[in-house]
Amino acid sequence: MTAVIHHPPTIINKYLQYKLGPDFGAIPMFPTVPTDIESLSQDFTINDLTEGAVFSFNGNAAIYDRMFKMRRTPFPYIKCEQLLYYFNALREDAVPNLIRITQKIQDLLDYADDSARCLNEWAAANSELWSNESKPCFFHNFKIYQLEETRDIVDFGTARTYAGNKIIIDYDWHPVNPS
Repeated sequence: MTAVIHHPPTIINKYLQYKLGPDFGAIPMFPTVPTDIESLSQDFTINDLTEGAVFSFNGNAAIYDRMFKMRRTPFPYIKCEQLLYYFNALREDAVPNLIRITQKIQDLLDYADDSARCLNEWAAANSELWSNESKPCFFHNFKIYQLEETRDIVDFGTARTYAGNKIIIDYDWHPVNPS
């Protein structure tokens, strides 16, 4: 039996996968462990709940890392975190999508509480996608950053990728049903 915990990255990952799927296919998102992303990604698919379509792996994948931050206010129930994403093009034909993926993520998550409201509404309507992995979270105040040091950080030889893009998503959240 798997423990169900508050894990905001699960919900954010699913949200991004479903929002990016129609334009970019299925984008697998792994925690910072795999060394051969492409072999893990080959059979990755997403079933679109609204249209009934199936999105297949199209050469892009992401590795993410959850980073806790110091609380900005004395109110203990609002948590402050960041997700660090490395989006990779695992095939040469997937390289042009990296810029468009970055822009789409910015369009989705760079509007503070408006982005949080959209994600909260999506999460409530699609809770069956993540409810067995994570308890409900209520999101606040999204911000997104893209750092210029991507070339220095992503070692394309060891990651076996053609290109990479680093994105940081900053957000606040609180547990819906704390336990």
